[in-house]
Amino acid sequence: MPPLSADLFDYHLPAHLVAQTPAVRRDQSRLLVVDRATHTTSHHTFADLPQFLRPGDTLFRNNASVLPARLHARRPTGGQVECFLLRPAEGYAGQTWRCLIKPGKKLPVGATFSDEARAFIGEIVAREPDGSACVRFTTAGDESVVTVANRIGEVPLPPYITRDATALANPSISADRERYQTVYANPARQVAVAAPTAGLHFTPELLATLSAQGVHAADLTLHVGLGTFKPITTDTIEAHAIHRELYEIPVATQRALFPPLTGRRIAVGTTSVRTIEDFLATHSAPLDHPLLAEAGIFIYPPRPFRGIDALITNFHQPRSTLLCLVAAFLAPDSTDGIAWLRTIYAEAIARDYRFFSYGDAMLIL
Repeated sequence: MPPLSADLFDYHLPAHLVAQTPAVRRDQSRLLVVDRATHTTSHHTFADLPQFLRPGDTLFRNNASVLPARLHARRPTGGQVECFLLRPAEGYAGQTWRCLIKPGKKLPVGATFSDEARAFIGEIVAREPDGSACVRFTTAGDESVVTVANRIGEVPLPPYITRDATALANPSISADRERYQTVYANPARQVAVAAPTAGLHFTPELLATLSAQGVHAADLTLHVGLGTFKPITTDTIEAHAIHRELYEIPVATQRALFPPLTGRRIAVGTTSVRTIEDFLATHSAPLDHPLLAEAGIFIYPPRPFRGIDALITNFHQPRSTLLCLVAAFLAPDSTDGIAWLRTIYAEAIARDYRFFSYGDAMLIL
C-alpha cells in the first residue's frame, strides 16, 4: 500500500475545547462509547463505565507515577534556569540525570546552577545529541534527586495546559499534584514525566464497583517520556521516528494476556496498548520472571492487535502517534479506521467534548 499522509491525522480543534482543568470529580468526565460491531456511538459519563464491562474482563493499567520533574534554579550570575528531569543517566556515578535545560545554549558543560534554598546544586557534565544534558546533582543531606523533586519540584503539565498566578489561586488547579496522577499510581514507580491520562477518570469507588462486578485489574508500568507529546512533522506516517520508552510487566500481568482468558482484555490508555503489543510481538507465552524491556513499536493502520480487545483512551492531539494508534484499533488490519476516527472526532467537537490530558474519555468496544 502507498505511504500514509500525515495530513490524514490532522484536524482543527477550537481552542476552548482544550481542557485546562480536570472535571470536578474524576468519574464525571464524559465518555463517548464506540461499538465497533454495530459501528455506532453513544454518549455517557465515565461513571457509567460498569454497564459496558462484564465479569471476567481485565483492565490493564499503567501504574506509573508522575515525578514533579520541573525544578527552578539560578546560575551563579543570577540567571534563571529550568531543569526538567527525564531519567537517571546510565554510565555515570552518583546522582546524574538526563535533563532538559532552559536556556540550554547558555549553559555549556561545566556550568552549575542551584535552587534558592540550595537543596541541590546541578552541574552539566555532558551534552547529548538529542538536546538533553547529563546533570550531576549534589543535594543537601545527600537526599535523592527524587526526594528533592517531590519536595520542591513542579508537576510537569503538558504545554497545552497553562497556569498563571491567577489560575493557581483556583483550588481545582492548585490540586494538580493530586489530579495529574491516577488513583492507582504506584509511588515506587515514580518514572513518568507525563501522566497515563486515560486512567485519570477512575475513582477508588468506581474501581471498587468494578471489582465487585467481577472485573479484574492487572498492572504494568510504562515509563512515559516526553516523546508522547512529539508531533509527526514528516510528510508521511512511515517516515516518523518513533520514541522509545522503558516498560515493566509483572508475571501475573503477563499471564493475564494469554489463554485461558476469562473475558476481554481492556487497555486503559495508549501506554498500556504500547506495552502489551510490544511484549506480544516477541513473546508467545508468559515468562517466569518480570520483564523489563524497551518499547520501540509504532502502531498505525493497517495493523492487527494481538492482546487488546477494548480500549479506554482520551482525545489526542492532531498529528500525534497516539491518534495513529487509535485509528488502527478502530479497524484492525485495515485503514478504514482513519476516516471513522475523523468522523468520531468531528462528533466529539460538535458536542463540546473536552480534549487532551484533563479532557473527556472514549471507550472503544
